[in-house]
Amino acid sequence: MMHMKLCLILLLVQVVSFTSFGSVQRDNIVRGNQAYSAGSYTMAAEQYKKVVDAGYESPELFYNVGNTYFKMNDYASAILWYERARRLDPGNEDINFNLIVANTKISDKIEPLPVVFYKRWFTGVVQIFSVDIWAIMGVCMFIAGLFSLLLYIASRVLLLRKIGFWLGNGLFILTAFALIFAWNGYRYSKLTNEAIVFAPTITVKSSPDDKSTDLFVLHEGAKVSLLDNISGWYEIRIANGSVGWLPETSLEKI
Repeated sequence: MMHMKLCLILLLVQVVSFTSFGSVQRDNIVRGNQAYSAGSYTMAAEQYKKVVDAGYESPELFYNVGNTYFKMNDYASAILWYERARRLDPGNEDINFNLIVANTKISDKIEPLPVVFYKRWFTGVVQIFSVDIWAIMGVCMFIAGLFSLLLYIASRVLLLRKIGFWLGNGLFILTAFALIFAWNGYRYSKLTNEAIVFAPTITVKSSPDDKSTDLFVLHEGAKVSLLDNISGWYEIRIANGSVGWLPETSLEKI
């Protein structure tokens, strides 16, 4: 698969930049990359997850973990880690492509409910760039807006004053949009209200009780939204809007 590649250089650079993790985590990344290249996918996943357990997060790291599980045909785990990577970098083409491919490998093909066009548009724009990129764009446009304002105040040429005024206003408006997109992207990256099913086959119940009515069946790898939590049970909703209850032990939060 052409997209099943490692993010080697960027990942190493990012880990090196976090000096608090030191040489141990850099060595874990190197060993993970070497194990992946050698086809030792279990070892590669163990090395990458040591870095995760140390507190480091990046879309490249999560993407690599997802790739190792995909190679082991553990598609539920691959989907989990691709989803985690996608939260940090929703516009990444490799992550999105591999997530789509991994979802073709699982049993459940759930048709999502249609989304109102303006919500779909807003979400699509937010996910074009990562949070960091939106934030950087916002700061750059704000600085440019200040220079435009300075041009408006300091210039004695009417044309330049007009350019400074309108350009400054436009840049400040764009700054506001960029920061709104960055904030919404940040909120999305921190959500913990979605999970992946990790039971081979499980029946969704009408209430948080094993003896309650059976509603429908889900399989390993299905993605659900978490609505409520009671006594070791989660109320869940799937993409087509169906709602029910699953035991907490059958789910892994994204």
